Amino acid sequence: MNKLPLIIKREYLAKVRNKSFVIMTFLSPILMVGMILLIAYLTKLNDNEKRVIAILNESDFFSNEFITSESTSFVKFTGINLEQAKDSTMNLGYHGLLYLPKEDNLEKVADRSFFYSKEAPNSSVLNQLELTIKERLRQERLRELGISTEEYAQMDSDYEINTSTFEGIRNLKGINEIKAFIGGGFGYLIMMFIIIYGGFVMRSVIEEKTSRIIEVIISSVKPFQLMLGKIIGTSLAGITQFGIWIVSGTLLLFVTFAMFDIDPSALSKGSMAPGMGVGSNSGISGMDLTMKLYAQELFSIPWALLLFSFIVYFVLGYLIYSSIYAAIGAAVDNETDTQQFIFPIILPLMLAIYVGFFSVFSNPHGPIAVGFSLFPLTSPIVMLMRLPGGIGEGGVPVWELVTSILILIITFIGIVSLAAKIYRVGILMYGKRPSYKELFKWLKY
Repeated sequence: MNKLPLIIKREYLAKVRNKSFVIMTFLSPILMVGMILLIAYLTKLNDNEKRVIAILNESDFFSNEFITSESTSFVKFTGINLEQAKDSTMNLGYHGLLYLPKEDNLEKVADRSFFYSKEAPNSSVLNQLELTIKERLRQERLRELGISTEEYAQMDSDYEINTSTFEGIRNLKGINEIKAFIGGGFGYLIMMFIIIYGGFVMRSVIEEKTSRIIEVIISSVKPFQLMLGKIIGTSLAGITQFGIWIVSGTLLLFVTFAMFDIDPSALSKGSMAPGMGVGSNSGISGMDLTMKLYAQELFSIPWALLLFSFIVYFVLGYLIYSSIYAAIGAAVDNETDTQQFIFPIILPLMLAIYVGFFSVFSNPHGPIAVGFSLFPLTSPIVMLMRLPGGIGEGGVPVWELVTSILILIITFIGIVSLAAKIYRVGILMYGKRPSYKELFKWLKY
């Protein structure tokens, strides 16, 4: 194994000295931050469009129910009929026309009302109009039952049940989903890294095999050492690139905060003591208090544990999948022949993302979530979705975390051994497209 460090060094330097590698290492964070800013700008620009809706109200109802908002404004037509109102709406370029006919009661007015537009109307506009009419109908029906406006206001007030842990710390609605999204982000990074850099290992093997360089290398190096050196060298190059992305991306975010006058520390200011309720006399509005509680929950996520676990699962998961990629590269003569083998590799990663989100969202401690976080081909992603909740009581049990890592290590040893057998046979075979049956035979050699 004394030649292994030389192989690792060769693979590492070959990757980091590549021009495209250097360019993308420093260009990718700029592109990512720029894309985020562009999306935010375009979203804001799109939301600035104000829709104008004309109203022809021939009824004795809805005198001032339709109120202009930031996104929608209402213009009332009077003294004209429906056809004239339609022509005026089209000529003025308004978004649409709401027609409220003349009827003797509100129920008939609502039933025979129409919204006219040139094309299919925006769903948000229809929802706003329907909600306004529905609210007016509800008030009228309750009034007919003898309920006053004040009594209706009391009945219509929102209600949200107070939740808390047994220690008196307030629980927040949706915080589990937010934590799962954070863990899912880390899991998605692992999936992308495996696909990208696993492909690098496979293409490197194919390139050396087709150029017949491998015949010279094999004469002085064992196939297992060569395969392991390629895997480790490429993974180190990927980790280097990943580290540069994190540092440069963080610096760019701070620059962005400074340019747009965003103070990230403001989230942690005024954090509440555990157990403070909404009804406490703190002088803070309920919305502000809720936002601060959410910020407090996010800051309480065990980020150190999450980052450490990310590195562990990232390394082990990459080693497992890159071993399979190396075996595939050795078994084929060109990249086109790899297509029949790639999908079975990517399938567990895709399954981990989708099943992980559904299972962790609904029940992070359920049998599906636990099972997929222990299964070695999906655990690097699913376990990271569960870890933002912490370990121990209320989070991931310690035994599950330890068992998951041990299974990954054992799986890596087993898969490397099997991949090495395929690599040893396939690396010197040319001109033949292997089938799954032949690959299985190679495992017996």
